[in-house]
Amino acid sequence: MIYWQIFLAFFIPGILGYGGGPASIPLVEKEVVDRYGWMSTQEFGEVLALGNALPGPIATKMAGYIGYMEGGILGSLVGLFGTIAPSLILMLGLMAILFKYKDSAEVKNISKVVKPVIAVLIGFMTLQFVLESQSSLGNIQTVAIMAISYLLLERLKVHPAVVIALALVYGALTGI
Repeated sequence: MIYWQIFLAFFIPGILGYGGGPASIPLVEKEVVDRYGWMSTQEFGEVLALGNALPGPIATKMAGYIGYMEGGILGSLVGLFGTIAPSLILMLGLMAILFKYKDSAEVKNISKVVKPVIAVLIGFMTLQFVLESQSSLGNIQTVAIMAISYLLLERLKVHPAVVIALALVYGALTGI
């Protein structure tokens, strides 16, 4: 029964909390503090502060922690699933509709518009990364990292995960 309660405590805010994690926090608090009484408002505030201090989405971190406190590792997994289930269900539903109408002119036109927008967004993000890298590492290291990455990815066809791992090792060894 506790696993069903953990699931509902995070599934319901996931459905009703329009706007993502920060918008669903009051709804999670209502479930966790008021409805189930798993923790006090003070304890919830501390969990919220801890979740804000760590990188990544806050809703999933809180679901994992609270789920673990109430139901162990399985409770943590149930809480995490409860948090992502609304988005997952919606995505699967939209994908089913998209595949059903994939040959229609409207869907093809949407694809024609979305692809360039995504390319521009990725290009802008890359430019931000390069500028940030230049300010923290300098021009020489930034250009060297970009050139080596290009060589490994495009010329030698090394898997991107390996290139990322090598960059992490380089950063760890150089203290960057």
